[in-house]
Amino acid sequence: MTDFKSAKELLELCGRRQCLISDVMKQRECDLGETSMDKVCSRMERALEIMKQSAFTPLKSPLKSMGGLIGGEAEKLEGHYRDGMDLCGDVLSRGITYAMAVLEVNASMGLIVAAPTAGSAGVVPGLLLSLQQKYNYPDARVRDVLFNAGAVGYLAMRNATVAGAVGGCQAEAGVAAAMAASAAVELTGGTPQQSLYAASTVLMNMLGLVCDPVRGLVEYPCQNRNAAGVANALIAAEIALSGIRQLISFDEMLDTMYLVGKKIPYELRETALGGCAATPSGCGACGLS
Repeated sequence: MTDFKSAKELLELCGRRQCLISDVMKQRECDLGETSMDKVCSRMERALEIMKQSAFTPLKSPLKSMGGLIGGEAEKLEGHYRDGMDLCGDVLSRGITYAMAVLEVNASMGLIVAAPTAGSAGVVPGLLLSLQQKYNYPDARVRDVLFNAGAVGYLAMRNATVAGAVGGCQAEAGVAAAMAASAAVELTGGTPQQSLYAASTVLMNMLGLVCDPVRGLVEYPCQNRNAAGVANALIAAEIALSGIRQLISFDEMLDTMYLVGKKIPYELRETALGGCAATPSGCGACGLS
């Protein structure tokens, strides 16, 4: 049976079988779920379809969040890009637009794919869909690298946490960006080792990020942090693909992220008692000023 409990074991499987991370993860899903490859791939195709709908719909039909803190941001970014005023270039500009769109859908109670959580759901589709649009990757290729992202998310859930209430936003947006970076490396022809170098780099760069949602809602600054997660993921993928090695392994960075998360004060772990939520404007949005 195909299974792994660490990034080290995952890389060993890839090496022995001379295959990609996505291949190992697909086989793991088949073995542990006792189902066929066709069914496993069909479910991921559905996930990709939902990701596309949530990333594209708000660009034409802006959605107001239930809490009223966000709505219409993705359409504004889309217009900025369409007018040729963007600063970031095609991949990043589109990526942050799609990421923020997904958070609009989530905050308006629409259908999204938690990747790994609802509050960080925009990062993975944001980067992968922008890369697909830029380089014309077929859906089947994007579907496959979502299994790579799933492997990274699984390791984070198994060996650390993806909950903002436990580890801060580094555990939500940070892990989402690690998933996106790893998948982007595989999508663009990188090796399994490079994928995990990219995932490790992301956790380094986002280490210590707090979770401080205004009014306790998964809206603000969550939406902005999904956009920042895309940028971090793209940077990490670029570094890894250039051949730069990472000194600290992904397994060690997960351990570190988890330890740092437990040391973050509880006011900064999804309680809305500190950080952005405790600013005068944040308190004003809660009706406390």
